[in-house]
Amino acid sequence: MPIHHVNLDDQSSLRDVYATNTSERSLPKFRIPEQRTEPHAAYSLVRDELLLDGNARQNLATFCTTWVDDEVKQLMTDAVDKNMIDKDEYPQTAEIENRCVHILADLWHAQKSWETVGCSTTGSSEAAMLGGLALKWKWRQRREAEGKDTSKPNIVTGPVQICWKKFARYFDVEIREVPLEGEALGLQPEDLRKYCDENTIGVVATLGVTFTGIYEPVEALACELDALERDLGLDIPIHVDAASGGFIAPFIQRDLVWDFQIERVRSINASGHKYGLAPLGVGWIIWASKEDLPEDLIFYVDYLGGNMPTFALNFSRPGGEIIAQYYNFLRLGRDGYTAVQQACADTARWLGAKLANIGPFEMVYNGHGGLPAVAYKLTDADHGFTLYDLSERLRMRGWQIASYPLPSNRQETVVQRILIRHGVSRDLAHLLLDDIKRAISHLSQNPVPHSTAKPGFHHG
Repeated sequence: MPIHHVNLDDQSSLRDVYATNTSERSLPKFRIPEQRTEPHAAYSLVRDELLLDGNARQNLATFCTTWVDDEVKQLMTDAVDKNMIDKDEYPQTAEIENRCVHILADLWHAQKSWETVGCSTTGSSEAAMLGGLALKWKWRQRREAEGKDTSKPNIVTGPVQICWKKFARYFDVEIREVPLEGEALGLQPEDLRKYCDENTIGVVATLGVTFTGIYEPVEALACELDALERDLGLDIPIHVDAASGGFIAPFIQRDLVWDFQIERVRSINASGHKYGLAPLGVGWIIWASKEDLPEDLIFYVDYLGGNMPTFALNFSRPGGEIIAQYYNFLRLGRDGYTAVQQACADTARWLGAKLANIGPFEMVYNGHGGLPAVAYKLTDADHGFTLYDLSERLRMRGWQIASYPLPSNRQETVVQRILIRHGVSRDLAHLLLDDIKRAISHLSQNPVPHSTAKPGFHHG
């Protein structure tokens, strides 16, 4: 019979979390602790700190997914040890990524969706940069073949998310961000002749402008570029930044022509973790054909067990988000995505109509024709408060609502934007509306003559 000894000093399983040595002092901030901490105590203390974060479901400034079902959470747990880049070790995860690429290519009307190329990324920002790199390389190849200078590439955009400015700076491309003229909220066809030239590697059209939620007119932009080619011989491709709209338009705006149906659209990026409904950490970039991705940009890695092609700015990254994206395609199908996105759009339009009837507001975007979102500004009257004050007041109830100035030429216009995503029900929108009314009433009765409120973080 074995003899078991009892360690009377070891009472870790009996000790209350808040009576441990670690709980009786501040958690380390600058140096790793010398001693270990019991797992349940470490977990509880870290979790307690996270309670100070905002409630993600009330964050209506972010485009990103804040609600996932239990099956997605389980799949993420199942895949926590899968490295997406190691395709030889995890061939089925690689196959699932490949399926998603072809599903998206088909969704976006690629002519031969089963043959086109694309990949997952850590988000739409990386995907956009990969699309920009392909445009630059293709432009440079054409210029070199013609014996022309390749030192001054530029890219023409409307009001874009910060990732495009990063792309321009990191990869030495001049960004020509067209200022907003008149009442315009995005890039217009008539802007192109003034800003495009022989050094333009491409035009970025945004399907869901970060600042307002509107769609830029991709088909009309393509028609103007066709005219530009006829008149000046400039063959300029379009990249569509469909970070959010790429998962909206195919389901609830099916008559809109914006994707690979347009010959001039050569690449599209989208965020799986925005209206694609996947958890945070996955974006997608798809090219119209294999010829649109220069071979020089593809690297072949042979030290992971096989000779694997890769084109990405990141290397090791988790596979769970890609698996969850495929689960959503399987779980929801076209019918399910349509139902979810239509419900979001209906709620946004309902909210837009209600906000239009509130005295201080003038609608900038009412939720029709673009993303499930609304944007509004204060009327010209002196209300005794700013939209920044209103954002701060709403935050007292947990709501995170973005307020900020519009881009150049309209920066004197401050707007407030509310995004309606999966999980933001009509009931939640109604509670938000009530809180907005109460906040306006309070601020009207208690003016802020010397307000110091500033723009807060607004996720694009």
